[in-house]
Amino acid sequence: MNPEHKGFVPLSLAEFNTLTGLLSKLLYTQQPPVIIPGEAILGIEAVAAGIAAPGRTFVNVVTGPYGRLFGQWLERGGAAVVEVKVPFDEVAAPDMIASAIEQYQPDALSFVHAEVVTGGSNPAQDIFKLAQKYKLITVSDSVSAVGGEALNVDEWGVDFAVIGAQKALAGPNGVSAVSISPRGWEFLESNPAAPRNSILSLLDLKPAPDGAAPLRVPPNIPTLEARALIAALTEVEEEGLQQVIKRHERAAASAVAGIRALELEPWQKDSRHYSTLTTTVRISGKEGLLIHQPTGIVAPGDGELFGQLLRINHFGANASRDSVEKAIAALARLLGQEPGQALQAVREVWGE
Repeated sequence: MNPEHKGFVPLSLAEFNTLTGLLSKLLYTQQPPVIIPGEAILGIEAVAAGIAAPGRTFVNVVTGPYGRLFGQWLERGGAAVVEVKVPFDEVAAPDMIASAIEQYQPDALSFVHAEVVTGGSNPAQDIFKLAQKYKLITVSDSVSAVGGEALNVDEWGVDFAVIGAQKALAGPNGVSAVSISPRGWEFLESNPAAPRNSILSLLDLKPAPDGAAPLRVPPNIPTLEARALIAALTEVEEEGLQQVIKRHERAAASAVAGIRALELEPWQKDSRHYSTLTTTVRISGKEGLLIHQPTGIVAPGDGELFGQLLRINHFGANASRDSVEKAIAALARLLGQEPGQALQAVREVWGE
């Protein structure tokens, strides 16, 4: 292979600064995010490791398996964790969260913004407003939400937001980011148990306090994935973030119309809180829907949700009418039905 191939050229400082700039624009923040050299679950665990400590109390909202896992990581770090848990076919109600805050007087509030495995999306802006009212540190797992929903980090007072590119942004999964507010950095630095000299150390990756550009590229940034993320974020910028979000909203609305035309029910109970990235379908005894392998963008439920729901993963490049139509046609085949009426429902909602 030609040694002059782009893949052999180290990531330049200009490219690194372009990447952090694109991420800051995406998140509507003045703060440069921390680039995480791996899939976003690494960033989520790094946040938990950095902020958990004995004497700290967290209200952790659990509306799916990732919220539960984050709480376990907080407990591993010695923190007291109060779960606000609802059935996985529902999302968190702000009044439930407020009650837990008033009762336990926590230091911080954590939740998963959008749950692709359950097809639900928590009311993020309302939750952040609640956290601001009580002056809590906020932690948002926005890995799936970013690009499919609004995430205005500075305006909403988000202290930690973990994001990934492999869902709505149609980017790579080998590099991710954590947005951290000045208050978030103070919360990290005040924790003597926060990791140092570790792959889980966010403090080791802190940008210059005066906002100056770094003098060199962090040595552990994966070059090819970083370039792929720059390309993906550039495409998002060219399409326009609001248009990307609207495309996901249309995909979700048309998928729901299609499954209803097949006389199927969404797994999520409240239509106000359907995820824009994934539409989940309640199986409810429909034996034909009990699949073990994905068919196109239709996938079986993960873990404990297997046999309870199917997922239509209409995110990224698959947030399109064609992808949704293929998914609805696949469901019709599984049910032994003709897809015509359901496909017409998809087209009517999608529009042109």
